[in-house]
Amino acid sequence: MIIGIPKETLSDETRTSLIPSSVKRLTDQGAEVVFEAGLGLRLGIEDSEYIDAGAKVSTDRDQLLASADMVLRLRKPALDEIAKLKKGSIHISFLDPFNEHELVDAFAAHQITAISMEMIPRTTRAQKMDALSSQASLAGYAMVILAAERLDKILPMMMTPAGTISPSRVFIIGAGVAGLQAVATAKRLGARVDAFDTRPVVKEQVESLGGKFVEIDLGDTGQTEGGYAKALTPEQIELQRLGQKKVMAQADIVITTAQLFGRKAPIVVTTDMVEAMKPGSVIVDLAVESGGNVEGSVAGEEVIHNGVKIIGLTNMPGHVAMNASQMYSANLHNLVLEYWDKEQASFDLKLDDDILKGCIITHDGELVNDMIKNSRAK
Repeated sequence: MIIGIPKETLSDETRTSLIPSSVKRLTDQGAEVVFEAGLGLRLGIEDSEYIDAGAKVSTDRDQLLASADMVLRLRKPALDEIAKLKKGSIHISFLDPFNEHELVDAFAAHQITAISMEMIPRTTRAQKMDALSSQASLAGYAMVILAAERLDKILPMMMTPAGTISPSRVFIIGAGVAGLQAVATAKRLGARVDAFDTRPVVKEQVESLGGKFVEIDLGDTGQTEGGYAKALTPEQIELQRLGQKKVMAQADIVITTAQLFGRKAPIVVTTDMVEAMKPGSVIVDLAVESGGNVEGSVAGEEVIHNGVKIIGLTNMPGHVAMNASQMYSANLHNLVLEYWDKEQASFDLKLDDDILKGCIITHDGELVNDMIKNSRAK
């Protein structure tokens, strides 16, 4: 079985899909791995390191795509590249299948088995493949470091001969994987940390990391079976905003990580809430690529509103690209090896397996994922 690994093409993508150690894991199991020349150069990884891991180098991207039985990559492909893939091949990457209808239809039309990394179920067995969580954790870290650099204050309390400097206050909205890592990072840097989430079940996790959980009575909330926050009613959203506004008025840094799986991110910070903050304060919006949590945030830009810096930089895991690549690469090789038949040197496509059933989007010319089909029917 030929596994093809093309380079990422987006100019601002600093990560790579597979690193040499993962390639070796695959070649040791009998896979023939072919990678596009320059695959890891953005991380300082030379082609020779992939060759030493048992892979072959290709300088012809179209030929690589056309010959591969399986394609592994990070970002979704350009629409015109799908027709270049080998009929009946398997394509694995992030795909945004809830929103990329044309892309999904193209995979089906060209009889490609498309596996979406963001659709990996959040189960114990699938943890080692959960790329959303691995990348979100690093994003949570990177957001705090970025905010600390932009803030004109230090984060920890400091006692000096000239007087005592009070610790900065950090408020984190959304205590999922990214939010909890942000809590832990800000606390390690010495800040006073508050956090809020619509799911009361995460209170214990926030407190175990040294943060204070902000209690806002929203009535009946909770989480989905997949562990994601449920959408709030308009009345609950208003109560949430009023409670958050009070905390934000005292905060030096606000970090928002609230996202709804497969849907546009909710606005959790309105303009009047931004204006309640002190000039010089910093807001980082992790959800800017999926619509944004903050009114006034702009994808790929840093703006200032009423003296408050609103950071909407994209690809937050890419700010720590080496570790993000290591983790995503491990997610990919764990997924492939989970279903690898060493005797046949091939990927055993078990369509009734609980993990694959959740993340296979198209197969044999059809859209087969129930969740995506149901989302289209609404």
